[in-house]
Amino acid sequence: MDEKALILGCIEGNSKAQKLLFDTFSPKFFSLCLRYMKSRDEAEDALQDGLVKIFSKLSEYKGKGSFEGWMRRIIVNTCLDQIRKNQKLKFDTPIDNEEYKLSMNAFILEKMSANELIEEIKKMPPGYRVIFNMFAIEGYSHQEIAEKMGIKEGTSKSQYLRARAYLKERISKQNA
Repeated sequence: MDEKALILGCIEGNSKAQKLLFDTFSPKFFSLCLRYMKSRDEAEDALQDGLVKIFSKLSEYKGKGSFEGWMRRIIVNTCLDQIRKNQKLKFDTPIDNEEYKLSMNAFILEKMSANELIEEIKKMPPGYRVIFNMFAIEGYSHQEIAEKMGIKEGTSKSQYLRARAYLKERISKQNA
């Protein structure tokens, strides 16, 4: 089934088309949710809420840009909504309180699997994790992050730098 037929089938309530869309994209989107949320249960909730939004908004998709990219934005926004609803992100952690090193040999990352790196990202403080995911993985600009999160652009930039330093420190300690 091609993309247009899949979308039309889902809009029309065709259960086979809906199952195909779910089976095709839910594993990718669950991995995405796991990067943002602090637990598997929260990731499952975010995925479910995001998929409900996708199915309810399918008629709004205009065919401009990637369909998967359109759905991905909905899933990311759903994760961000849940994070804002469930917890107060700490964007004001003074860097003086942290002992981070900004330098690290690049070869350390080569020794890590993608899953190990994702596990380290999941251990980041919530404010760091969200900004890191949005900037480094999802490709949002700091300006977009600031608008979506209701923070200043400079806060986004500093949180990203702190997140990187935090991640580098954790990885270097593992490989020491």
